Amino acid sequence: MTGTPTRTLLLWCPDWPVLAAEIVDGVPATGPVAVLHANRVVACSERARAEGVRRGLRKREAQGRCPQLTVVDYDPGRDARAFEPVVAAVEELVAGVEVVRPGACAVAARGPSRYLGGEEAAAERIIEHVAQSCLVESQVGIADGVFAAGLAARSGRVVPPGGTPEFLAGLPVEALGRSALADLLRRLGVRSLGDFAALPAGDVLARFGFDGALAHRLAAGRDHRPLAVRQPPADLTVTAEQDEPIDRVDVAAFVARALAEQLHERLAGHGLACTRLGIEAVTEHGQELHRVWRHDGLLTAAAIADRVRWQLDGWLSGSSGRTGARPARPTAGIIRLRLIPDGVIAQAGLQAGLWGETGEERERAHRALSRVQGILGPEAVVTAVLGGGRSPADQVRLVPWGDERLPTRPGPAPLPGEPIARPGPAPLPGGPIASGGGRAVSAGRPADRSVGGVPPWPGRLPAPAPAVVLPSPLAATVHDAAGEAVVISARLAVSAPPARLVVGTGRPAEIVGWVGPWPVDERWWAPAEARRRARFQVCLADGTALLLAVEAGQWLVEAIYD
Repeated sequence: MTGTPTRTLLLWCPDWPVLAAEIVDGVPATGPVAVLHANRVVACSERARAEGVRRGLRKREAQGRCPQLTVVDYDPGRDARAFEPVVAAVEELVAGVEVVRPGACAVAARGPSRYLGGEEAAAERIIEHVAQSCLVESQVGIADGVFAAGLAARSGRVVPPGGTPEFLAGLPVEALGRSALADLLRRLGVRSLGDFAALPAGDVLARFGFDGALAHRLAAGRDHRPLAVRQPPADLTVTAEQDEPIDRVDVAAFVARALAEQLHERLAGHGLACTRLGIEAVTEHGQELHRVWRHDGLLTAAAIADRVRWQLDGWLSGSSGRTGARPARPTAGIIRLRLIPDGVIAQAGLQAGLWGETGEERERAHRALSRVQGILGPEAVVTAVLGGGRSPADQVRLVPWGDERLPTRPGPAPLPGEPIARPGPAPLPGGPIASGGGRAVSAGRPADRSVGGVPPWPGRLPAPAPAVVLPSPLAATVHDAAGEAVVISARLAVSAPPARLVVGTGRPAEIVGWVGPWPVDERWWAPAEARRRARFQVCLADGTALLLAVEAGQWLVEAIYD
């Protein structure tokens, strides 16, 4: 390995795990605080050090030296989250920052030193900016290579160019951060980095292996590893400021097309495409409007322009404040319009069809439905999503058109292709049925199945699903052949075969076939949400098939089969 070490500026925040605990969890860093990992101290506050607490001590020994010690568990995620604002503050002054670890970040010193007036001036400027922006104390070290700059930061030194080997020579071998190697070197009589660097490289490799050879290069000041700088996230948002407020749809459409093309070009420049678009508008009176549009495919420049135009048309053509289907229009014209690519993916291109555009009919339908949403609001067009549940009403969720089609309840919906059973000549789904008012031969639960590794819902109804699920169940009464009300006992015993059904105040209808009961006992552990009912499927003389439920002694019509 050859190369010249990069002149590096490293910012170090002392006792960062302690500061992170104060920032995130509110633990006061001014008191005696120790951060423990695997029952050993990995960091401690200045007050704790004054009481004799040191890194590497066990918890019991540390508490013995400082009885008032506050113990905090080590959390690398917390340290990284708290350090992000510090890195962002450094990026406001310099570009190409590498996060060495939470609490330390490095940057090539050449750029900041040239436009901030030298290395020392750059170090002072960065320290001051971090202190003002994040209220965090820090130290900066500058040397040849990241390793030497990190050691220089502990004393706030600026090592002259070419002076890194001399600076490192007087440091103990523990500065390498390899406790096992440092212990072995001390037992061999090698106590400083200068002594270690003086050993032949070939002998070090043969005796200590690759990691020892790497440590040997660091001790000699030959750390030429290039900085692994992070790229700050690109600002993909586009904004249009208007001198005159926009209150006409045609003017808004012109502005929307220009802004959409600008956004599409910016995304294409980064190799990205938009799948979810946020549209924000600010009126002359300060009113803020926001709407998010989703799309199953990739939004082209024309598609982005259409959605912005539709949304502006919906806002500007809203109602005048009276109650109606349309939302109220803004109180003033729009002076600022912003497009935010809320969801982006890598642009891989789309394969067009041989005989026309792929999915052209689907796109036309999507444009029409999205147009209705732009005028009447997102809830004006909904689509059904199937999910898990025991009853048909639980298995369907209505989501606005274009939103993510995620079921409310996990698990499979009723399976298409399950054996279909109907009343009359064939039994209803879920078990055999005795026609002509006979009692069900079996009153067990419908069979449960697992689809794709997803656990089933015990007690769910099998296919076919009802054609109509009533939004509110209809009250009904069921009588036997003698005219007595049919009741269900706690042990699911039917008092008599159902013979007639009366829905609400309607006329009695003869029941020619029935099956059930199927019990459902849900959320029994939560009394306020518990629900216990039994379900029946019945066939009437006119051929109608219904799903009935008995809950708290009341018969209900829940759904109708086709």
